[in-house]
Amino acid sequence: MSTDPRYYDVIGATWPCAREFTLGPITLREGLGGGSRVSSATINGPVTDSDIGAAEAAMRDMGQVPMFMIRDDEDELDTQLAERGYAVKDPVNLWSCPPALLTDVKIPPVTTFCVWKPLAIQIEIWATGGIGPSRVAIMERAKGPKTSILSRGNEQPAGTAFCAMHDGVAVVHALEILPHQRRKGMGVWMMRQAALWAQDNGAEELAVMCTKRNEGANGLYASLGMGSVGQYHYRILPNGD
Repeated sequence: MSTDPRYYDVIGATWPCAREFTLGPITLREGLGGGSRVSSATINGPVTDSDIGAAEAAMRDMGQVPMFMIRDDEDELDTQLAERGYAVKDPVNLWSCPPALLTDVKIPPVTTFCVWKPLAIQIEIWATGGIGPSRVAIMERAKGPKTSILSRGNEQPAGTAFCAMHDGVAVVHALEILPHQRRKGMGVWMMRQAALWAQDNGAEELAVMCTKRNEGANGLYASLGMGSVGQYHYRILPNGD
């Protein structure tokens, strides 16, 4: 499967880094502690070992461990990094569908809400799942249409997610459900709410990223009828700080 390059642009726009700049044929990102997606470097053409070394130094200067996102057709880079001792990190699946696919069932009353800015309880739910202030700051940085989604189950807060749109694609990020509210269909209703929001904002697609090891979430997206449209992974230099 070949990933449409526009998905990579959509990911970057809906989950933006703090700063992005080029160093020769490599694009570097400053993530300010926001995780792999906003801290990894990408290439803009063939790179030499010297180019990679310069990028590593720049990433260390930003206080980041050297890390690259490996996209489709970047096998040469993958090999170069492996030879330098980089390890594979977090292979990711990309899922997508037309919003209309998930708007055919009415969401039960008082189950999901679109809210911007996120409420304090949503910040707490994200924190429970390890999504702290650095990632919430990413949501604040996102431009264009965006919202957060709050779900409730048994008259109690259940989960939260972030959704933003770029180039006609609405992307769900940071979907988190409280442990005691899982396996009750909350994820389904939140994705359906995201689809409604996407449709209302003129999106042609609804997309989500999920690490391949997260079998439960991948199963959810497949069960909703979303299609696998691509993948990527990271290479990180162990003890590279």
